[in-house]
Amino acid sequence: MDREQRRREWERAAEPYLLAASLLFLASYAVQVLVPGLSPGWQTFWALVTVGTWGLFVAEYLARLLLSDDRRRFVRTHWLDLIVTVLPLLRPLRLVETHDRMQRRRDHPRLALEARVMAYTGLTALLLGFAASLAVYHDERHAPGSTVRTFGDAVWWACSTLTTTGYGDITPVTARGRVTGAVLMFVGVALVGAVVGSFSSWLVRRFRREGET
Repeated sequence: MDREQRRREWERAAEPYLLAASLLFLASYAVQVLVPGLSPGWQTFWALVTVGTWGLFVAEYLARLLLSDDRRRFVRTHWLDLIVTVLPLLRPLRLVETHDRMQRRRDHPRLALEARVMAYTGLTALLLGFAASLAVYHDERHAPGSTVRTFGDAVWWACSTLTTTGYGDITPVTARGRVTGAVLMFVGVALVGAVVGSFSSWLVRRFRREGET
């Protein structure tokens, strides 16, 4: 068995655990942000869960890098993996990709291509919007001059940003909040484009089929 085959076997074996770790990371971060007055013991526990799952992401990426024949090419072609390893709040992007690969192994996928794109795009938007809401709420709630005072404010901001609406009634004032907003804007444009393109493709195929019959 060559190195590339070992790497593929490693990825296949690690996928379910990475999926669970991604959800656990998001849950631990949510608890630390949304649950006020945690006891020191629980704070330490959830902090260890966050650091531990992050360490798992780093270890898994390094393992695949070491098992790769061409490590420079691996870094270039797996740039998304590197980004979500450095910025774990973007794990929803990798989480959905991992779940999609697991589903594609079926002989007969449950959904057509366009339906899968729209379903996973919606799931990505939901998870990423939730993660961005947590990050902005954590950074903005005590910042002077901030308009994000409740988690509901952060969710409203994330929805308007992801959909590229941008009402402007709620805006981040901290540096990290604005960086989160910039990332969310770029991702929002890509997600909206993917949904519109997939839906248009489905309509064209449906009309063509009806015309042929």
